[in-house]
Amino acid sequence: MSKTDLVNYVAEETGLTKADSSRAVEAVMQGVIKGLKKEGKVTLTGFCTFAAKKKAAKQGRNPRTGAPVTIPARVAVTIKAGSKLKDALN
Repeated sequence: MSKTDLVNYVAEETGLTKADSSRAVEAVMQGVIKGLKKEGKVTLTGFCTFAAKKKAAKQGRNPRTGAPVTIPARVAVTIKAGSKLKDALN
């Protein structure tokens, strides 16, 4: 499902216009980003938990040449499914 499909789904389910649904979806996405930056974790109880995880710099290899490459430190996001999501999929 793409972002456009999600916006269309929200519009159909809520009766909002597509413009309002688009703003709502964008607001949720920005809220998750803001929560991860501020607290490092966002929990949507029963659905999922987003967590920001710091990854240290490390040495890797270029698979084509075999030359060593430094992979810089970064922040990765992990997503853990909640019970309602797991139950819905199984």
